[in-house]
Amino acid sequence: MDKPKLQLYGTDWCPKSAALRNYMQSKWIEFDDFNVETDAEANTRIRALYNGDLKFPTVMMGNDFIKNPTVPQLNEFLLKHNIDL
Repeated sequence: MDKPKLQLYGTDWCPKSAALRNYMQSKWIEFDDFNVETDAEANTRIRALYNGDLKFPTVMMGNDFIKNPTVPQLNEFLLKHNIDL
């Protein structure tokens, strides 16, 4: 079975989404980037996590997710999933 891939759900205009995206790219961390405003499937996936609300940025790994993390919280999440920084 393939290991799940790290995923970022956000928007292009959200400064926090951009900051997390830029941070992970600067660390050469591979992740899939989904725009919840232009990708209906991504929008539905995120709303399912939050009882119909659209909350972003959300970082997911498999079924585990974290909403609107700070960089230290993101680092903890990444280390928990054995993603080297």
